[in-house]
Amino acid sequence: MTSDDLAAAAPPAAGPDRALLDEIERYYDAVPRAAARVEDFGPLSLFVREGAGWPYYARPALGHRGPAATAADVRRVLARQRELGLPEAFEWVAEHDPLLRAAVEEAGLAVHEHPLLVLGPQDGPAGPDEVSGAPDGVTVRVLPADDPAIARAVAVPHLAFGEPGTGVGSAGAVELAAKARELSSDGTAARLSGRIASGHTVLAAAFEDGTPLCAGQHNPVGPVTEVAGVGTLPSARRRGLGQAVTAALVAHARANGVRTVFLSAADEDVARIYRRAGFRPFATALIAEPAGPR
Repeated sequence: MTSDDLAAAAPPAAGPDRALLDEIERYYDAVPRAAARVEDFGPLSLFVREGAGWPYYARPALGHRGPAATAADVRRVLARQRELGLPEAFEWVAEHDPLLRAAVEEAGLAVHEHPLLVLGPQDGPAGPDEVSGAPDGVTVRVLPADDPAIARAVAVPHLAFGEPGTGVGSAGAVELAAKARELSSDGTAARLSGRIASGHTVLAAAFEDGTPLCAGQHNPVGPVTEVAGVGTLPSARRRGLGQAVTAALVAHARANGVRTVFLSAADEDVARIYRRAGFRPFATALIAEPAGPR
């Protein structure tokens, strides 16, 4: 039998579980609705934030059964984003809406791929006993809405994403204090406290001598949550702190009835960290924005 015969006889490769793809898609549609209005563009939805905070993006319209989005549809959304002074941005899962990429690229946007990993009911850490692996002297905890450390904790990922990658960087205690003051004065810390109080966000952080060195969030909607914004103070990297904070977030989610936990990693180097925490590769998250340096 030739190699061509073998290829013809082999069953087609299985794609990601469609039911789980649909579950994650419903989650992506639900999350922005707590703080945004939705503008309908047929096969696409534009989320427009109401009030202060990070702006949202456009996504495939949930449950759309008509023709797939075209470049003309994408351009209509881009024009509206420009009219509103919003970032020209689209986010979606490649395997759920495989035709959108061509339309977005034809409209002139650049598409960036990010590994999407999942922790289902049958996978990985299941409860508080799994929160382990933090270095000696480091405590990982979930912060209540009135915790005085919230501003410093939320400042950590800001600094982490300012020095991308997994190598040890320069930002440390001095930069942390300055960023915390900034996020307190511009209302970011207060908005996060409000989300914690309302149950929309859970914030966990790893502390050493009272200083947060790593922090991240999960944002539950019913039985599904996304782990997001996990970042380590650049000067404290390579100590296993991101994995410890992720384990704490997963344990909290599991203890509060969440069935499916997922996340998108910046790149494969970061994805390896999450795989060590029990997550498995599942799909590809796509972000489209104007071409140019990121």
